[in-house]
Amino acid sequence: MTAPRTSGIALAVGLALGLTACTTVGPDYRLPDAAMQNRPAAQAAFVGADAPGVRADPLPANWWRLYRDPTLDGLVAEAFAANTRLRVAAANLARAHAILHEAESANEPVGQLGASAAREKISGESFLLNKNIAPLSLGNGGIAASYQLDLFGQLRRATEAAEADAEASQAAVELVRINVAAGVAQAYVEACSAGQQLALAQRMLQEQTERLAVSRKLVDAGRGTETDISRAKGQVEQARARLPAFEAQRSKALFMLATLTGHPPAEYPKAVAACTQLPQLASPIPVGDGAALLRRRPDVRQAERGLAAATARIGVATAALYPSVSIGLSAGLTGVLADLGQPETQRWSAGPLIRWTIPGGVEHARVAIAKAGADAALARFDGAVLGALQDTENALAVYARELDRNAALRAARHEAAEEAHHARSLYRAGRSPYLDDLDARRALTAADAAVAASDNRLALDRVGLFLALGGGWEDVGTNGPAVDPSVAAKAP
Repeated sequence: MTAPRTSGIALAVGLALGLTACTTVGPDYRLPDAAMQNRPAAQAAFVGADAPGVRADPLPANWWRLYRDPTLDGLVAEAFAANTRLRVAAANLARAHAILHEAESANEPVGQLGASAAREKISGESFLLNKNIAPLSLGNGGIAASYQLDLFGQLRRATEAAEADAEASQAAVELVRINVAAGVAQAYVEACSAGQQLALAQRMLQEQTERLAVSRKLVDAGRGTETDISRAKGQVEQARARLPAFEAQRSKALFMLATLTGHPPAEYPKAVAACTQLPQLASPIPVGDGAALLRRRPDVRQAERGLAAATARIGVATAALYPSVSIGLSAGLTGVLADLGQPETQRWSAGPLIRWTIPGGVEHARVAIAKAGADAALARFDGAVLGALQDTENALAVYARELDRNAALRAARHEAAEEAHHARSLYRAGRSPYLDDLDARRALTAADAAVAASDNRLALDRVGLFLALGGGWEDVGTNGPAVDPSVAAKAP
């Protein structure tokens, strides 16, 4: 009896192993030829790349270092180490990797070990015996192992989907990182700009106060009217009213910096509170081209990885239409506790197990749902590509026009400075009254304030352009969550 039994087991195992010449159903992922990213216009130079203030060189990894500002560098590094949004993104990435490990583990054999002992009263009639069976001490123990043959690639496709999801989570970390860097730079610009404009507003208040004093002297000398004094008082109050707005702007920026760097608002960076000079770039902004942009932008890569995951899930749903085959082995002891280990209590089994849910409307609907999900993912990917290009072109256009406006304001400021110089010379020569000199100085201060406001707008536009370009995550292993090189290599 041993030889036939052994040959039967071998036949069953051999049959199961023969089924491992399997296939993987569902489409293999590749970037569709019709994807928006493949269009020549998406890969070309930007429309605004020839504008002043930019150049076609590649964007460096840590764009904020182009400012050569140690304070800004320190703030960004601190934010990368402690920002709460980055911590959430890092936790989500760890969760995605755990899900990937779970999917990969489904390809491994599953083992079970169990044992039990109980005092049990068995019903005689359950064995069709018309007698009472005395209570027995029963034992049961054994070991079992099973392995699912992935004949149609359901497990492989599930692993592909989980891997793509993990890569999308990595891109999400990178997206948060560039937003944090841009947020720190914007808040730093706002704080320094507020300090600069506050100083100019205080200068204007001083000049208006001086004019009020002159108006009073003229009235006392019989050369002015009370109307002149009232007008001068109103101008003083208008100048004073500008101060709280800049103070509030500076406080808001300082509190934002504290939050971005993982501190309560009361622990804002004290050194930045005294800043009155905007960070400046020593050279035009390097912008690269569309092809580099689409490789660099994390949101584009995140959408592309979402498309890969959705494509793999078509295979998962399709494989569910086919049978599932597993190989199982088990052995153990079952019987009266005192007899355990005797031949009559031994048991074992080996062989394949085939399960097949005959496909119906539900299973086919799931395939259709997965295909529709892939279509939606492709549309999202195309939308991310178009959005990245639009963001960059918008930022380039806004930056270029603000450069034009800034140049005009600086020209106007130059003329105001010339007028103030001539007015001061005439006053000192006794050829014009003091009020003319004071008015010319007030006009120069107003021109300085207009230039300062434009400089602020220009500095924010620069940061907005850097944000649109999508850089700031590529510095692997430095300052916070970094990109996995294997993920970057799979980016489109």
